[in-house]
Parts: sequence; structure tokens; C-alpha cells
Amino acid sequence: MSEKTKGIKIPTPWRIKRYYAYVMATTIALVLPWITVGGNHFFLLSFDKLKLHLAFVQYDMQELYLMPFLLMLMFLGIFGMTVVGGRVFCGWVCPQTVFRVIYRDLIETKILGLRGRIKNKQKEPDMSKPENKVKKAIAIAMWVVLSLVAASDFLWFFVPPEDFFTYLADFNNHWTLFGSVLGISAFLIYDIVFMKENFCIYVCPYSRVQSVLYDEHTVMALYDEHRGGVIYDGHDKKYSKQKEIVADQPHAECTACESCVTVCPTHIDIRQGLQLECINCLECVDACTTVMGKLGKKSLVTWSSDYEIVEQKGKTKYFRPKVLAYGALLIGLMVILGVMGSTKEHMLLNINKETRLYSTKLLPDGKVRVDNAYEFLLQNTESEKMKFYFEVIPPKGMEGKIIIAKPNKPFTAVPGIKKKKIVVLRTTEMLVNDDRKDTIIPITIRAYALGHEDRIVVFRKSTFVFPKASVLKQAK
Repeated sequence: MSEKTKGIKIPTPWRIKRYYAYVMATTIALVLPWITVGGNHFFLLSFDKLKLHLAFVQYDMQELYLMPFLLMLMFLGIFGMTVVGGRVFCGWVCPQTVFRVIYRDLIETKILGLRGRIKNKQKEPDMSKPENKVKKAIAIAMWVVLSLVAASDFLWFFVPPEDFFTYLADFNNHWTLFGSVLGISAFLIYDIVFMKENFCIYVCPYSRVQSVLYDEHTVMALYDEHRGGVIYDGHDKKYSKQKEIVADQPHAECTACESCVTVCPTHIDIRQGLQLECINCLECVDACTTVMGKLGKKSLVTWSSDYEIVEQKGKTKYFRPKVLAYGALLIGLMVILGVMGSTKEHMLLNINKETRLYSTKLLPDGKVRVDNAYEFLLQNTESEKMKFYFEVIPPKGMEGKIIIAKPNKPFTAVPGIKKKKIVVLRTTEMLVNDDRKDTIIPITIRAYALGHEDRIVVFRKSTFVFPKASVLKQAK
């Protein structure tokens, strides 16, 4: 607003700032699934292709060890926000709140005029009027379209847009996706049109968790009883008119206009104190700021803490031990996630040795050939088919003495398909001369993609078993 009344400057309403936050969050949610870098999305958990995309890097399902850290990061972030700013997530970011504002304030109030004013959320439309019934039907129809968009947007983080519409067109093979869109849309219609804020009050578990997270410095919408006067005795309302309040409490500034009550989306009276239903949307702060501003006074409802407003002990402490602990945990998790994400392997390789330790064969020149067989399970995690091959790295002093007998040339692996190869390692050299037992020689297998040896390469530890001397003498 930025207008001056009796020396009091009425600031830009929190409601307008929230709208900016809603537009930003909605834009990010709608645009982000369409952005790709090198064919990879910012976040995509594809059960169809068994892939995880994170920060434009593609991971295979075997690398889902990153997901627990992502979930911890998300929940700790929300809990940290709650410790600092109460249910600020609910009022400023939560899709439930955003959708209700779009449906109730934009569609029903601004576009169709079904409701009188945004500032009065307690008065329901008179549905006995035929014109209101038509407006209601139009409002629901508009929300049905938006709910389908919202459902699709949610699924784009699991089925990328480039596949989503192709799959929808092929109903017979992708009826699950089609049903998911309709199911999520149906839930959003019931939730936003009929359940309304009751979802926040009775269904969402977050409102129950918040009371454990709050402390005396948590910032929330609070009514200043020291200035406004005590309106409630527990759950019982003592006064309804200003003259009644002033008669009992001459210093009281509350005008009993109840603007803070009529504007509340969860239908509570902020003057009753902290309540689980409050979502920190700060509509009551805006309402009281406007009313008291016209009287040349500061708002009786402010976004502050118990420590500062109720107990009046001093200024709110934002950087307190609990907040710093959450910050340290979040930074630690991000570092761990970054380190683990940076060690991503661009191919997957599992090596299993066959049950037979080795095979031997006496050659015409008198040497004994020793073979060890392995089963290599390789997966190309890139988006294009490539040729792969291996290299054996033996212990120092045995360089070049253990060779790959099979396969004897590079092979092709297509993306996303596990390829099994029988690999035979061979030697004709006397690696160890031991009369008592077979010798287990540690080796390293270097697997790589031809033409991308520096980037697409993995190393795996394995063993080569060399027979004892008596076995070599009996070789045929």
C-alpha cells in the first residue's frame, strides 16, 4: 500500500508478498520438468526407465542410496523452517494453500464474483440463488481443468514430459499413467472444492508435529494482549464489542472489528492465542495493520515470537542453538549428498567368479595354460549405445602375464539393458611356485567405454587363482 495515515505507514500487505511467492513456486514447479541438460532433468525418479536424475546428472536405480539423503534434506529443511517461522511452509509454499487461494480467491471471488470479498472468508455464497449455482458449476469446471494440469505436473517428476504425452496417447499400454492422472485430479477436486482447509486442520500431520518444534523464539502470527486486551478466557470469548472490552480493560486498543477473524482461511480467532489451525498466512496481520493504521496505531497482530510479544522479555533470537543445529545438519547433508553424487559411475559392473576355481591345459611347448572364468554383469547408464572393453591390472611384477582370453574384442551395450559377458582370464606364465596350496592373486579390472576412457571408466577388485605346483605337474 505504502500510504500514510496519521503518521503510520501501512506497509505492503503480506498477502501480496505471498502471491509473489506462489507465482514463483508455481512457475518453478511447471517449468522445471521441461528443462534438461544433456538429456537429464533436475529431478526425475523414473520407475519406467529405472533412473534417477538429480541436478541434471543421471543415476541408475542401484545408486538410489542418494534418496534417503534427499528425503532427510527435505524433512529437516521443513522442520528447520518451522523452528524459525512456525508453519510458514503451510502459508507460503504448500500446494494445498496455493490451490485454495487460486480456487477461492481468484476463481470464485475475483473472476466469477461468487464470493463478496477476499477479506471475508467466513461468509459462504448463497447457493439458493440460481446464478450462484451456475457460477459454482463454472468454478468447479475451471478447477477440474487446473487439477488435471496440477496432476500432470506432479507426474512429470516421475514420467518426463517427453514421454508423458506419448504414453497418454497409448492407453492400452499405459493405462496406469492415465488412471494416475485421473485419480490425483479427482483427489484435488475433492480436497480443494469440498474438503477445503479441513485438510490442514484434520488430515495433515504437520499441524500435530509443529507443537513439538516450536519454542519461545519461533516467529508466528501473534495477538498482543498487552496492548489489545484479553478477549478470551481459555476457550470462552469474554467480549464482542469494543465498549465491553474498554469497560473492563481501559488500556485495551482492540476495536472488536473482527477483521482478523473474518479474513482467516482456517476460521480461527488469532486473539485466542496459538492454535494448531494457524498456517502463518499472515492474513490477520494485514487486516489488523489496515484497521489500526487508520487509527494511527501499530497493528495488534504481528509476525513475531512469544518471547517478544507475549512474554515481553526482549527481541526475538533468530540465531539460537536449535536453529544453528538445524543449519549445521542441513549443510552436512548437502555436503554428503554432493560428495556421494560426485562419485557417480557412468557404468555399472558386477563381477562374480565361477564356482570352478580354474582350469588347466598342457600346451605343446610344455607350458601350462591356466584359465579363470568370471561372469561380468555390465550396464550402460548413458543415453546412447557404446562399445566397452576391459583391462587387467595385476600386482606389481606380474604386469602383462595375465591376459583377457575371452572376449577378445570390444562389445556393444545399449543404454538401460544389463549385459552379461563370460570373461576368461588366462596365463601361461609361472606366476607362483607353491607346493602346498593354490595362490589367490589380487587383481583389478578396469572397464571402460571406447572413446570415453577418461570419463566412463570403473575399477573393480577381483582375484585370479593360480594352482599349486602339484596340479600344474598333473595338467594334461
